[in-house]
Amino acid sequence: MLKLMLVVLVARLADTLDNGLGRTPPMGWNDWERFRCNVDCKSDPDHCIGENLFKHTADLFVSEGYKDAGYQYVNMDDCWLAKKRDEQGRLQPDLERFPNGIKGLADYIHSKGLKLGIYEDFGTHTCAGYPGTEYYLQMDAQTFADWEVDYLKLDGCYSNPQSYSDGLYDQF
Repeated sequence: MLKLMLVVLVARLADTLDNGLGRTPPMGWNDWERFRCNVDCKSDPDHCIGENLFKHTADLFVSEGYKDAGYQYVNMDDCWLAKKRDEQGRLQPDLERFPNGIKGLADYIHSKGLKLGIYEDFGTHTCAGYPGTEYYLQMDAQTFADWEVDYLKLDGCYSNPQSYSDGLYDQF
């Protein structure tokens, strides 16, 4: 009898999950494992964290059939940022490596029918020492929205664990 009740309960639970969400995990590519924090585009232009790398990856997603197989995210990890925020305190990419800015890159990736993911850190700095989002939550959220970023990887280096329980992490 207990087994029957368990089966009915699980079947009912599975039935409620048929909402179209989460049928697959987020499918995409992240640059970190292969390229880490290679920001030297002068001596290593084909393997550095820059606009060309992500455009080329988006092109390959389409030409090699990854998009048709369900892959949709081209994700930038740490090291895309400039070392400092702009004069208004906003995040900014390193413009030598991202000459068209993140919005320009997002437009290109979206034109391929793909989505752009980006990395940021909940602390004062990213793991590699670039500006973090602590004290700038609202501004950074608006910046990512203005750039039309589709996915955010939020790390926790240099963060204050107390701020997680304050609800700020959930808010972001």
